[in-house]
This record gives sequence, C-alpha cells and structure tokens, in this order.
Amino acid sequence: MNIPKILEVTLRDGSYCINFQFSKKQNSTLASALEHAGFESIEVGHGLGLGASKKGKGVALETDETYMESTANALNKSKWGMFCIPGIAQLSDLDAAIDYKMNFIRIGTNIEDYDTSRKFIEKSKKFDLTVCSNFMKSYVCTPKKFADYAHAVESWGSDVIYIVDSAGGMLPSQLEEYFLAVKDKCPNIKVGFHGHDNLGLGVANALKAAELGIDIVDTSLQGFGRSAGNTSTEKFISAMMLNGFDMGFDPISVMDLGEKYIQPLITKKGSDSVDTVSGLALFHSSYMPIIEKYSSKYGVDPRRLIVAVCEDNKSEAPEELVKIKAKQLKELGFKGNWKSFYSHYYGREQEY
Repeated sequence: MNIPKILEVTLRDGSYCINFQFSKKQNSTLASALEHAGFESIEVGHGLGLGASKKGKGVALETDETYMESTANALNKSKWGMFCIPGIAQLSDLDAAIDYKMNFIRIGTNIEDYDTSRKFIEKSKKFDLTVCSNFMKSYVCTPKKFADYAHAVESWGSDVIYIVDSAGGMLPSQLEEYFLAVKDKCPNIKVGFHGHDNLGLGVANALKAAELGIDIVDTSLQGFGRSAGNTSTEKFISAMMLNGFDMGFDPISVMDLGEKYIQPLITKKGSDSVDTVSGLALFHSSYMPIIEKYSSKYGVDPRRLIVAVCEDNKSEAPEELVKIKAKQLKELGFKGNWKSFYSHYYGREQEY
C-alpha cells in the first residue's frame, strides 16, 4: 500500500455547504491551522473555482483575490491552490493566481469537454504552476476513453490526472479499472482521486487508491463538502493508521480541527435519501434545481425522477429530458422498474 499525499479541500469543497460564505478570517485561520497540523497541500476559494462569483454561480463572501491574499499570507510552507472550470473561469483569472504565487491549479472539465482545458494548462505551465486535470464525472466514459483523454492533457503539460467520483457512486473495483487504464496509457503521470460519500464509499475508495498507488487523495474535515460530502480527513487518516501506515499526523489534533472549525457549520442531520439516490444513479447534485422544478410541477418523487433521467444521461440533466421524464412518471404512475434499472446500469459490456 502506498502512502498518498492528502489534498485538504475543506476550504474549497466545503464552501458549497455554506453557500460559499467562508470569510477572509475563517479562510486564513483554518489554512494556518491545517498547515500547523501537517497538511502539505490546501485548496481554497469558491467551490466552483475562479471566476464563479463573477459568473453568478453563487456569490462568495470574498473575492478570489481576497482568498488568494489571505491564504498566501497565512501559509509559510504548505502549498496552496484553487479550482478552475474553463468557461466559468477566463484565462485572465489566472493572472491574479500567478501574482499571488499560487502553487497549483486544478482545472476541472466534464470528461467529454477535456479539450477546453488546453489553453489553461499551457498558460499555467508557463508560470510553473503544478497542473491537475480534474475529469469531473469520470464514470460517464469508459476507462479506455478516460485514458485517451488523460494522454491528451498530459501532452499539453498536465502533471496530475484526477479520477473524480462526482456522484459518490463509484465502487473500488471501478476505481481500479480507471487507474490501471491510465497507467497503461500514461505510465509516468501522477494520479489523484477525488471522491464523494453518497453511498458511504469515500474512505473505502480512498483506501483502494492507496492500495493501487494513487499519488494524491482529496479529503475534507468532517467530510464537509457538496452533496453527501467528501472523504473524511479524520476517518481516512485513522483507517490508514489501522493499516499500519503513519501519514505524519496526530489524529486527535486533526479531529480537534474538525470539531472546532467545521462541526458548528454543519446543519445536516442523518442521511439525505436524495444524496443516496444520487450515488445510486450517478447523478450530479448540481442539477438538483431542474429536478426540483419538474418534480414539483408534475407532482412526482424527485428521487424517482433522478433515476429516470440518469437512465438516459448520467453526464447532464437537460431541461427537456427532465420534463419528458417527469411527465412520463406522472402519466404512468411509474415507481421504478428496478430490474430494468439494474440491467441498464450493470449490463454495460460495451463500456467496460
């Protein structure tokens, strides 16, 4: 088993849970505390990355530049970076990141839109940023195609390829398939894993990542993050310790950080069945507003609507498709042909 580096993403992915309202003080205080606890890599900023506030994708409490400045001033040795989705971010948004001497950039694209990242990768490399290509919703394409896309971004200069379980529904065996495909095509590239916990597989997948030799695993304190949350920092460190691996952290001190800074921000209680169904159907929670719109309009169960939509499209939730599926559920009184669902979902010889 490999000891992967942790990228601590509480201050980025966790921002979804509080409507992107981390303050400058919260950002600098927690970033400094994470460094003191031993975390070498920390991600900050708006959950959707550079330029998201300007695009109206949820207005963060602070500007991108404020998060950059407060992080740069708070850290002495830990590396820090931000997220970037081409189309939400503009190339010019990288300028401030360069000015503040940011260490790494994570460029997120839907897997089929990987080519939109090329200009961002090339500009970032000109200024010596470490570039991570974050293939969101990795599971919507085959491992072989995933590896082909990884090879392309590697040729443009990307340093790390991320396998991303955006819906929290990947199994450890599937993670292995994607990893092996990437290593077969790109033997020298570093690989990262970003997981969500919709089906309670966050830590299991992180342990599988360590077993496979994946270089970087994303975690957040208390699992604080979008939808059902991320792989829990505290639990992953503890599970690695049970496996006999010293990751260099005092686990109690890390737990103290989660309880002091993050627990007071958590409002969810119990498991949200919408999150669980999202993991089951491989549905990305960013499309929940359109699901809620049509489940309300036609009086159908949003969870069943998620399943119906994902039978046709796991990558997106186009409004017309959601509308059609909602009408069908309403007219047919459909409660879910689970036998058909299993056949559709697992009978994918053409994909695997």
